[in-house]
Amino acid sequence: MEPQFSVFGHVGQPVAEVYEAVADPAQLSHYFTTGGARGRVATGATVYWDFHDFPGEFPVQIIEATAPERIVLEWDSNEPVPEGESPRRTRVTFAFSATDDGRTRVEITETGWAATDDGFRASYGNCMGWSQMLCALKAWLEYGINLREGMYR
Repeated sequence: MEPQFSVFGHVGQPVAEVYEAVADPAQLSHYFTTGGARGRVATGATVYWDFHDFPGEFPVQIIEATAPERIVLEWDSNEPVPEGESPRRTRVTFAFSATDDGRTRVEITETGWAATDDGFRASYGNCMGWSQMLCALKAWLEYGINLREGMYR
């Protein structure tokens, strides 16, 4: 079975504001891409995310951006790449939905790793990262706090 996961959380803001906090590079840079984000999330765009704790800018291809409901992106897997091969790509889907009490449910699903020990290890790392991203998103939008700074180093 191919490694895949879904994580979710609830943010105490309206759907449009939560979507915008992911789509807008200036906002994303405040709580998640601590090395900065370049480019607005839009269908067909390639944006760049950088993290102080995982140096290097990551190109992120935006497959779909349907405000304020859904973002689908692809990027290189963090699995080891066999010599002479291209990196595997994983697909990340963000689903934003309003709750009855005015909050937003954010669900993040990622798929695409090899069904190998390296693939499972890579997926577990990303699962941890996306779970932490949801916590950081919530803390940023509800309290203006950056949880990610210094989290992994």
